[in-house]
Amino acid sequence: MTSTQNPRASLPLAEREKLNKIETQEWLDSLIYVLSSAGRQRAAHLLEELDHFAYFHGTPIQFKQNTPYINTIPAEDQPEYPGDLELERKIRNIIRWNAVAMVVKANKNSDGIGGHLSTYASTAELYEVGFNHFFRGLAAGPSRDLFFWQGHASPGIYARSYLEGRFDENRLNNFRRELQAESGLSSYPHPWLMPDYWEFPTVSMGLGPIQAIYQARYIKYLENRGLKEKGESRVWAFLGDGEMDEPQSIGALRFAAYENLDNLTFVLNANLQRLDGPVRANSKVIQEFEALFRGAGWNVIKVVWDSKWDELLAKDYNGAIVKRFELLVDGESQRYAAFGGKELREKFFNTPELQELIAGWSDEDLELLNRGGHDVHKIYAAYHAATRHKGQPTVIIARTVKGFGLGESAQARNVAHQVKKLDFHSLKNLRDVLELPLTDDQVEHLEYYHPGPDSPEVRYALERREKLGGLVPARKVKYPAVQAPGADFYEEFYKGSGDRMVSTTMAFVQILSKLLRDKALGKLIVPIVPDEARTFGMDALVPRIGIYSPRGQTYQPVDFGSLMAYKESTDGQMLEEGITEDGAMASWIAAGTAYSVHGVPTIPFYVYYSMFGMQRIGDLVWAAGDQRARGFLIGATAGRTTLAGEGLQHQDGHSHVQGYPVPNMKQYDPAFAYELAVIIEDGIRRMFIDDEDVFYYVTVENENYLHGPMPESREEIREGIIRGLYRLRRSEAAKAKHQAQILTSGPSMGAALQAQKMLEAYGVAADLWSVTSYKELHQDALLTERENMLHPEREPKKSYVAQQLSRENAPGVLVAVSDYIKLLPDSLNGHLDRKLWTLGTDGWGRSEAREELRDFFEVDARFVTVAVLYALLRDGKIKADVVQKAIAEHGIDPERLAPVLR
Repeated sequence: MTSTQNPRASLPLAEREKLNKIETQEWLDSLIYVLSSAGRQRAAHLLEELDHFAYFHGTPIQFKQNTPYINTIPAEDQPEYPGDLELERKIRNIIRWNAVAMVVKANKNSDGIGGHLSTYASTAELYEVGFNHFFRGLAAGPSRDLFFWQGHASPGIYARSYLEGRFDENRLNNFRRELQAESGLSSYPHPWLMPDYWEFPTVSMGLGPIQAIYQARYIKYLENRGLKEKGESRVWAFLGDGEMDEPQSIGALRFAAYENLDNLTFVLNANLQRLDGPVRANSKVIQEFEALFRGAGWNVIKVVWDSKWDELLAKDYNGAIVKRFELLVDGESQRYAAFGGKELREKFFNTPELQELIAGWSDEDLELLNRGGHDVHKIYAAYHAATRHKGQPTVIIARTVKGFGLGESAQARNVAHQVKKLDFHSLKNLRDVLELPLTDDQVEHLEYYHPGPDSPEVRYALERREKLGGLVPARKVKYPAVQAPGADFYEEFYKGSGDRMVSTTMAFVQILSKLLRDKALGKLIVPIVPDEARTFGMDALVPRIGIYSPRGQTYQPVDFGSLMAYKESTDGQMLEEGITEDGAMASWIAAGTAYSVHGVPTIPFYVYYSMFGMQRIGDLVWAAGDQRARGFLIGATAGRTTLAGEGLQHQDGHSHVQGYPVPNMKQYDPAFAYELAVIIEDGIRRMFIDDEDVFYYVTVENENYLHGPMPESREEIREGIIRGLYRLRRSEAAKAKHQAQILTSGPSMGAALQAQKMLEAYGVAADLWSVTSYKELHQDALLTERENMLHPEREPKKSYVAQQLSRENAPGVLVAVSDYIKLLPDSLNGHLDRKLWTLGTDGWGRSEAREELRDFFEVDARFVTVAVLYALLRDGKIKADVVQKAIAEHGIDPERLAPVLR
């Protein structure tokens, strides 16, 4: 209907407005009637039908991502609080004090040792409601919960453990001083440092959210595959509002909704401040998060205002306060939290209508108007709703005050995050606010307060935890024995490829395929790929083991009926994560920690483009090491010259160097199927039989060549493969005048083998050594060097690599060629009895064929030959003209720019 057809269009404006008002009221009255007679569900249904009807008739209603800036759960819908409010208040106060005392004392004893006061101050109620009523411990069995604690709140978690009797005063006194005593406390949640306590490291912000999502998904994966008894296990992730700016924090939100992870609850602590100041000073960050999570398909529960505000909202018939809420920005909110009732009266209640609502209220009354994240009734209602919600993950966005209760020096101040000390006056005020029986002298000496093991507070806290399944945090490693196949299982791979040319990637897939068929171990193998299964030759596994999907397969795939048909199923074994290396790595961590988290020793193999490894997921790899994850990271299509045609963004020549800093990550770069088999066999044994807290990074490449059999003296070769080096092939040039040793690995093996033959023409007998792990060799050399330095009175020991490459055992010059940057083999220099000359692939990659790439990076057989001759020249064995002749004969331009400069 056009405006000219609208009968009201011709009416005077005042009359139109009068009719509109009457009509609006009639609609509202009708809605009120439905609400009172049929309930909210019926009213919501009618509104939804109206929405559809309006859209069908060309009147779409604008989609709103936000609900009003008030609590999601109305006061009248809050369940009754089940706990002893007074005892719980006393417990919170005790924990608050001890958390503060611990940090302040640590910095008094060692200035600058660090720690945080304000984060826990803003989250105490959020944690304590959970501890007392929701968080299920290990004794809950298949229904135990997993916790991703906000890292900066660790002092509060420690303080609760002190109240429960888990820690004594000495341990609190050694907060952040782990080297001062056997029982120090780590700065943040670190399972490597406190393996019986923390489960997940979270203080590298952004990693907690994505890991929590994939842990929640992995619970359902294990249950659907029958590897874990079904229960009500829930993942709780406590996050900061500033933390949500990290890409990993929000990158998997849609995935969580798609997977229907109703076993996942994010508790987003919106204290409106990041490390340096407001998160969103000119807007409302809570509304931003609501829109983000709702748009991603999450159930959103906002806890914005506390119960005192309900008094005003109940008598605000015109909605003045809600309208004022909508005008608020976070920067303004911080002023009210910092400066109190007087500021609130002058700036917030700034209209006659609003002032009428607070008539008779003092500034002290106004100061009781708090944020919802400090109201246990509101928090309990939110947790209660979240744990009963089905079909979606839930985020609880709780509005809190950073530094709540810490006084003028910290509360809601921009510097709150950095505050680690409080003066005597502030400490006394805190003692008084918390109503603790501490003398001024005790306050001055930062004494902890413990009411005694038989006090009502401690008994209540322990009774609640016993009912919920025991104390948390807690990490317990207990899993059934793994029956791993013996050496005979790998025999076919020891024999080589015969006359077939294969790549190490193909060899790996064959080993993986056989492991999946093993009756004892196969069900524990978890293949993980980020949308590249076909690239790695793993597509044949898909129809056999299936891709995990909580929905199963609700469609007929386009390749239905073929041997390689795409198969999804609820009990699928492969995790095909799509194009997300971070997501796939988070999945790998969930699988690699299942032995300790769920008592199920799953063995993950995450197969990915090597280039998209350490540089993209490096922070998650470090976190994996911290939480003692176990499994295999397979860097496929590895090396800078084997990935023909792909170029700069795909060719990996540095991941082995990037992986060096992770102490418990074993790194290998095998060249043959038998090396790969030995490494995988050894890894499974060490991680899941010998119970070692290590994990493996293994690079495999896609160049096809003949794989010879394992040389004789297998035990010696096996030892060499694991330790990082063994002599692969002796020279057959019996009458050669000069000797050399060529170290090679992975993709560079072909160039070294060819150079061995070429060098015979120059009178050089070169032995070939396969270097499976420079990192293993380097670490052993460093440990040997340390041993010698600290025991100068003893005969110096020789490292493994120094023994193997000594002049007596390996005479002549030493040259290494690698498809990785020179820094990798250069790590051995200084640990040998002579110089190791190195060739590597420093520089940007290029889109080219392999032969041209190896010429470009100067790692082909010609350059290996010239490098050996030059080493002999420098060793005084030959003349310069011999090297010059070789350069000319092999068509090398000595004036061209080095690859790193091009």
